[in-house]
Amino acid sequence: MSAPTPPRLLDLAGRHLLRADDLDVSILESLPTELFPPLFLEAFDGYRTETLKAMVQTWPFVRLPLGALIDLPHVGPLQAVLEALDVLLAQKIRSRRCKLRVLDLRNTGQNFWSMWSGASSYGCSGSRMAAVAEPRSTTRQPSTPLKVFLDLCLKKRTLDNFLTYFLRWAEQRKSSIRLCCKKLKIVSMPMDNIVKVLSMVQLDCIQEVQVSCTWSLSTLATLAPFLGEMSNLQRLRLSHVHVSTFKKQEHDHVVHITSQFRRLGHLRDLHLESPSFLEGCLDQMLRCLKSPLDSLSITKCWLTESDLTHVSQSPDISQLKSLDLSRVTMTDFRPELLQVLLEKVAATLQELDFDACGITDSQLQAFLPALSRCSQLRAVSLCGNLLSTAVVEKLLRHTAVLPCLRQERYPAPQESYSARGVLLEARLARLRAQLLEILRDLGRPRIIWISLSPCPRCGEDVCHHMEPIVYSCPAPA
Repeated sequence: MSAPTPPRLLDLAGRHLLRADDLDVSILESLPTELFPPLFLEAFDGYRTETLKAMVQTWPFVRLPLGALIDLPHVGPLQAVLEALDVLLAQKIRSRRCKLRVLDLRNTGQNFWSMWSGASSYGCSGSRMAAVAEPRSTTRQPSTPLKVFLDLCLKKRTLDNFLTYFLRWAEQRKSSIRLCCKKLKIVSMPMDNIVKVLSMVQLDCIQEVQVSCTWSLSTLATLAPFLGEMSNLQRLRLSHVHVSTFKKQEHDHVVHITSQFRRLGHLRDLHLESPSFLEGCLDQMLRCLKSPLDSLSITKCWLTESDLTHVSQSPDISQLKSLDLSRVTMTDFRPELLQVLLEKVAATLQELDFDACGITDSQLQAFLPALSRCSQLRAVSLCGNLLSTAVVEKLLRHTAVLPCLRQERYPAPQESYSARGVLLEARLARLRAQLLEILRDLGRPRIIWISLSPCPRCGEDVCHHMEPIVYSCPAPA
């Protein structure tokens, strides 16, 4: 094996190559591997398009992590890379030196570039030096398509310059590339454009989807078939889908949407914000789940008692680590309903959020025994509920037995307010002192947050601006 090239010679070789106006691919056949990344960085930053084209055609790594380098809206260097890929894709026989199989346009790869760039412009430590390239030779073009990874965030009415240029390029080369997107976020874009983009993506590559659009149910139904094709989807976040007066057509849309869940065998995290279309028919979606969930969040909507019953009976919640039903009004639900729900998840639950659910004293007392058996619970939030001082005290005593509990957020007791709902600050101070005494009696270090409702500072129904109540065990004498 040849001895490693001294760093000083690498510096000189790199600067010489960058000065070349017409860098030939053949010159790069014998270039040391460790020189490629730093040279590529300088060519990319300096918009040396011909150098970039030559380097892509002889790239000695399987992956080219380009996303971290792209400076929008300047797409000139990207165009040079894509033009070089055109040459590669058209070749039946290519240089054996070229190992490129993956173009990564995600904002990753910083470790790759920092590792190879080293302290000096081109020099690398001896432990990171790679052997020089193999002798010039050629090999047949592999039949495997080039994989292109990118994360998609569709947040404007029209695509930005980079995405427009790239998708036009990809569309013309469908047979030669495989467009892979692991994270898809849709914020605001006409459905026609969304459909056009998704029709180009390998949908079974997508693992996370977030939809944050104010859509009608019929619009969501248009997206549903694409969702069903995302067979490896693990996390789905859906918010602000509105329904008009519930007619038969709307019901048909619900059936069409929820039926897609049968095809999502890897779904683990399901977050639904303001899913008004599920009121009274949540069971349709639950029946279509194909695997146990790790996280379930259904928030800011109306659910029926029957809906919550179906949640507690679903076999796919038995392994939940996180449950969020915040701002789902439960005031009129049977007290034992929440008890049954918590008993179902007691063995695995780590996070529980029942903020602003209208939970009453009788309901909380009904599920306190089940809550105290959630041995893995790390965080609990019950802010914005109407609880008396006596019940908050019981809550502190029941949760004292939970060994993993570190974050506790509870509502200010009802007695903190006047009959008209006005905060009585002196009374609140006395009640906080009273709760601190209970923590002392229990003898375990704890930090709890007491939340006002509404927040006097911002008007939100849950306040996060209060100082915590802290009890630390006294140091031994």
